[in-house]
Amino acid sequence: MFKRLTCFLLAFALAFSFSLTPLQAFEPSPEDRELLNKIEKDTLQYFTRFSDKVTGLTKDSSRTGSPSSVAATGFALAAYAIGGSRGWISQDYAYTRILTTLQTLRHKAAHQKGFFYHFLDARTGERVWGSEASSIDTALAVAGALLAARYYPGTEIEKLAREIYERVNWKWMMNNSDFICMGWTPESKFLPYYWDSYNELMILVALSIGSPTLPVPPGAWERWLRPEGDYNGHKIIYASTGSLFTYQFSHAYIDFRNLDDRGINFFENSREATLANREYSMSFSGQYKGYSESSWGLSASVGPGGYKAYGGKPGGGLQDGTIAPYATLSSIVFTPEFSTQAARFFYDSYQKELYGNFGFKDAFNLDKGWWANEYLGIDQGITLLMLENYLNGEIVWKKFMGLPAIIKWIELTGLERRSASTAKN
Repeated sequence: MFKRLTCFLLAFALAFSFSLTPLQAFEPSPEDRELLNKIEKDTLQYFTRFSDKVTGLTKDSSRTGSPSSVAATGFALAAYAIGGSRGWISQDYAYTRILTTLQTLRHKAAHQKGFFYHFLDARTGERVWGSEASSIDTALAVAGALLAARYYPGTEIEKLAREIYERVNWKWMMNNSDFICMGWTPESKFLPYYWDSYNELMILVALSIGSPTLPVPPGAWERWLRPEGDYNGHKIIYASTGSLFTYQFSHAYIDFRNLDDRGINFFENSREATLANREYSMSFSGQYKGYSESSWGLSASVGPGGYKAYGGKPGGGLQDGTIAPYATLSSIVFTPEFSTQAARFFYDSYQKELYGNFGFKDAFNLDKGWWANEYLGIDQGITLLMLENYLNGEIVWKKFMGLPAIIKWIELTGLERRSASTAKN
């Protein structure tokens, strides 16, 4: 988490030269495309297996005893809609699972002014672990609900998704400050941490500005800091940890390729961050045998010493030889050739230890002979959505960018559209 900054807003404009070429500029071989589709389909099974059959709430992890995660539940909503459209699960099953989950979120899951608690009992929807009513996790749940609604327009799914979104009091979570607070608890009230600098916050701020009922001021988009850093010639607006997921989560839903934020293109920024992360990993190849041109990906994940915010430079740069395959796969829209190459390498080299019924497990470390024996819901979710955007005509982006809330956010913040490729689907 980031402590609320007291310094003035950093003033600069970062100019990128970027191309609006389609993702298909790199074409995987038929064999590699088949593998990528297999990974996406297998990853979907995490959500069908680890979501409660009565409430629909999705477990944070495949670990025994894991509670449900609201963010993972949001990814599940998106995953079911995608799986149904792809024919991997029946449309009846997809619709029923989405409807059940939304009914739980709307009527049963614990929340504070529309903000869901980070962790819930999967069977009852009650708050567990003393967790906070989380702004970012609620945003990810809402994003999944709104995307699922786009697959089923005019249905009860669309109605419930809208009600869940409209109930969230985004302005309240600002706590009379310039930034959105990270969370609130009944015991301590607002947390002392705010979304005040670049990271995965963009989906949160976009939805909060675009809200039709209880929005935050449009100026909330401009206020968060955009720190500039450089690694190996890659100039980046960077997150403090350098973890790849911070450059991915908002991009799973929002197509930033054609949006200019006063000289910054955040799609190109994530591409540069991914390239920097890969090169940072490779710079330790003489020290750790797991890192190579085909084996990279530093992001928050489980590791030999527990869950850590692994990442590249610029940023924290924490690494110990641990690699998270989800981070590499979820970068596929930014670095299709490198990510496809890595997917093939991970699968061919470590299938027995690293791949299971639900796709790639979370991470591994060759130097310590350590292999994760679990899957994390949010990591499976970002993998599935990014693969879907890449493999299936950017369909998630097209649907999400057609939402009135996203159109409102773009208009109110003065983001400049660069092309018509974000037309409604």
